[in-house]
Amino acid sequence: MLQSPVKQIWESDHICIDENLGISFNPDDHIFFDKGESLPEHPNGMIFELIGHDRKKLYSETYFSIGGGFINTLAEINQLQAPLKMESSSSCKYPFDSAGAMLQMAKDSNISIAQMKLINELVQLTETALVEGMDKIWQSMQTCIEKGPEAEGILPGGLGISRRAKDLYQSLKNNPVNANINDWLCAYAMAVNEENAAGNMVVTAPTNGAAGVIPAVLYYSVTHENVIKEQVREFLLTASAIGGLIKHRSSISGAEVGCQGEVGSAAAMAAAGLCSIRGGTPEQVENAAEIALEHHLGMTCDPVNGLVQVPCIERNAFGAIKAYTAASLALRGTGHHFMPLDNCIEAMKQTGLEMSHKYKETALGGLAVSLTEC
Repeated sequence: MLQSPVKQIWESDHICIDENLGISFNPDDHIFFDKGESLPEHPNGMIFELIGHDRKKLYSETYFSIGGGFINTLAEINQLQAPLKMESSSSCKYPFDSAGAMLQMAKDSNISIAQMKLINELVQLTETALVEGMDKIWQSMQTCIEKGPEAEGILPGGLGISRRAKDLYQSLKNNPVNANINDWLCAYAMAVNEENAAGNMVVTAPTNGAAGVIPAVLYYSVTHENVIKEQVREFLLTASAIGGLIKHRSSISGAEVGCQGEVGSAAAMAAAGLCSIRGGTPEQVENAAEIALEHHLGMTCDPVNGLVQVPCIERNAFGAIKAYTAASLALRGTGHHFMPLDNCIEAMKQTGLEMSHKYKETALGGLAVSLTEC
């Protein structure tokens, strides 16, 4: 089995650039964690410097992780807005940049949110490439869920957290009569996030820290409710439409707005996708997303020791439960509701702006500092 690049670097004292060139590198000596103020451009920044033998700086670059697996340099981040690199909307047939515009376009065209999203995506991709891409995402999500219950032991990082998904999953399989929806959703979501905590493959949905919510809801629908492949694609298209709106109008980054932007966004996306494949109208889909997001408002990102373990693993399980509940509640209504999704997204943005940096992925407040060792 090939060793991962990260593990190779951590177990050696250098980085190989090519066959003839190597750079001295020891993680313990050469990585410095700055516990002071974050970089002004974005809270999640890292500075890389190449130092010569004479201690002179040979090269320097700053990178920012802006959420969802997107990385930008210092030069690039100054070109971003909210926090996307913007392109003209003229190429898209349905260029909705708000939930209100999305609903109006759906009403005027008499097609679903998923269909509008599909048409917009086909501007950049062929239908074959798009379908193959969605199928690969879904296959990767399934792999995460199915690998999680096979693994056991202690998660890396020093907290001594034991994997629980395997025992939970086995207990449900052994006694399915007494297993309810919440039990299964917890097992599936925790399986994914234990894989993430172990540094294994996950799908940014919309982030690594919130990677378990969408797969759990979708896997439950496929496994327990006989959802077919075409519905899986509809789910993903709808979820991506909602996720795009949240990222465009606010943020999906825990470092910017707290966990409301990660698990909250994931729950909104999952709720919308589930509502859609259950026959929900665009208005009901928008309502489902709003309900799920609304009930994550103000959620901090306060990981103990800076690791995506406590409370992140369980938090994904509860996010999946909230998503499922939100979709069910929206489907019982007409789609007409008091608080629009756009307003809820704006509330999340303002809450994040006013939230102390201690509660935004820095591990300086909340649960991260509430454990007293005896």
